[in-house]
Amino acid sequence: MEQSKQINLKRIANQIRIDIIESVYNAKCGHPGGSLSIADIMTYLYFEEMNIDPENPKGENRDRFVLSKGHTAPALYATLAERGYFPREDLKTLRKTASYLQGHPDMKGVPGVDMSTGSLGQGISAACGMALSSKLSGSPFRVYTVLGDGESEEGQVWEAAMFAAHYKLDNLVAILDLNGLQIDGPITEVMNPTPHDEKFLAFGWHVITIDAHDFNQIEAAFAEARKVEDKPTVIIAKSVKGKGVSYMENACEWHGQAPKEDLYKVAISDLEAIAETLK
Repeated sequence: MEQSKQINLKRIANQIRIDIIESVYNAKCGHPGGSLSIADIMTYLYFEEMNIDPENPKGENRDRFVLSKGHTAPALYATLAERGYFPREDLKTLRKTASYLQGHPDMKGVPGVDMSTGSLGQGISAACGMALSSKLSGSPFRVYTVLGDGESEEGQVWEAAMFAAHYKLDNLVAILDLNGLQIDGPITEVMNPTPHDEKFLAFGWHVITIDAHDFNQIEAAFAEARKVEDKPTVIIAKSVKGKGVSYMENACEWHGQAPKEDLYKVAISDLEAIAETLK
C-alpha cells in the first residue's frame, strides 16, 4: 500500500475514534472499548473495500455489512457519518430520547445500516442469509460481518459457520475482532473459545489471521478473500481493545461505560496527539 494512502486511512480511523469517544461521552453510556478496536477494519471496509454509495444507501447491488456485535454501534455510526451517510453532529445524540441513533443499529432508522443487531450470534446468521440470497438471485453483492471474540462463545455463531460452509458462501467475509477481552474479563477465563483458526478451519472456512491495526495486512487479507472460491472466509483480526486511548487499551472495564469529563479530556488528548503525527 502506498504510504500516502495508508496515512489517509489512518487519519480517517483516528477521526472515527475521536467521534466514538465524543458520542459515548455525550450519551453518558455505551461501549467504547470494542468500538475503538474495530475502527481500522471499519475504515478499510467503508473507504476501500465495499461497493457502497451514501447517496443511494438502499442500492440493490450494494455490498452488505452486518455488525454482529451490535453493542459497538458507536464505531458503525462514526464510520457512516465519516463516509457521508448522515451529519457528524448527529453522533452527539447517541442513545438520547427520540434520536435515530439507538444503542444498537436499527436498519429502519439509520441510513446505511443493513441489519438491526444486538443479540449476539444473530448478526452472522443474518449475514449468511444475505449471502445465500445473493447466490440464489445471481446478484453481484458481497456480504461482510464483524463479530466479537466474546460473541464467538455463542452456539449460534457455529451453526452459522456450518451453514455458510455447507452452502459454499464464498461471497461472505466474517471479521473476528480478537481483542481478547469481554465485559467480565479475558475470553480465555470467561468461556475459552480459542483456538478460533482451528475451529473455523474444521467448519470448512478459509482462514486469514492479521494485525487488525496494520492497513497493509488488512488490504492483503481482503484481496485474498476475494480470490477464495466455494467457501466463506474469516479474517481473524488481532486487535487492542480501547485502541488509541491510553487508559482504555487492554482494559475490560471500558467494555461498556462512558468516560467522565476528566477522562474524556484525556481520551481526546490522546487521539489528537495521534492526529498530529499523521499530518
